[in-house]
Amino acid sequence: MLKLNGIDELIARVGTDLGTTDWYDVTQDRITAFARDTEDFERIHLDPERGREAGFGGTIAHGMYTLSLGPKFLYEIFEMNGHSLGLNYGFDSVRFLNPVRVGSRIRMTARLQDARPIDGGYRFTIRQTFQIEGSDKPACVADAVVAYFH
Repeated sequence: MLKLNGIDELIARVGTDLGTTDWYDVTQDRITAFARDTEDFERIHLDPERGREAGFGGTIAHGMYTLSLGPKFLYEIFEMNGHSLGLNYGFDSVRFLNPVRVGSRIRMTARLQDARPIDGGYRFTIRQTFQIEGSDKPACVADAVVAYFH
């Protein structure tokens, strides 16, 4: 895990990879819990027969489920100290490129794209690439924006 002490240390890493997580198991139980918590009961996520009919070979994870793992994965990649507050600032772009099938494993690579000053701190754009084990095409690529304040 990368340990950073202060905003300046993160600024110095613009244009570099911050790291890659371990593989994470995508299970039907996790997808079902996400569906329940978000009340998104689209059948391709919950009914294997519907997933097969749709051409996925079974159920697939919600795209938003994959994206929601971003903060968890960032905590695995780096630890930020020496600031007063860190906030999710939003996303500049999100693309879901490949379905995540039940039983697959995913991981995330983070690349620091940009740093821009804002009142009281900086906003950082982090390219989050969610990879599926055994696939050349990522599940999702998102430019997440995180703000850190002095």
